[in-house]
Amino acid sequence: MDEHTFVLLYKSMVQPHVEFGNSVWCPFKLGDIEKIEKIQKRATKLIISLKNKPYKERLMHLKLPTLKCRCTRGDMIEVFKLNHNIYDESVSPQLSFCTRSITRGNNYKLLNHTFHYDLRKHFFYSTYC
Repeated sequence: MDEHTFVLLYKSMVQPHVEFGNSVWCPFKLGDIEKIEKIQKRATKLIISLKNKPYKERLMHLKLPTLKCRCTRGDMIEVFKLNHNIYDESVSPQLSFCTRSITRGNNYKLLNHTFHYDLRKHFFYSTYC
């Protein structure tokens, strides 16, 4: 399989399944992240010319980001959409903004909430709301 075909197939067939529900289910345990990353590691070895290279070099050669990087990017996109009211207000969660008048900064500062348990700490909604 050549590199161009692999990237097209991987981005259209595998990546959507791996990243489904990114904003709801975001793995924070290293074991879970490694299991998901293992899928991409194994898939990039299908290209014979890149089989003996390290994982990071295979990703750089194919111009693919790590899955953790894509998860973070997805979260940032969701926050941007919520901040700029792109979603329907009746179904989207409301973010808590810093309402104090401060001379520095911007209007899009988010309040940082503390959590007693790690159960909700790593989920998108509880992190940004």
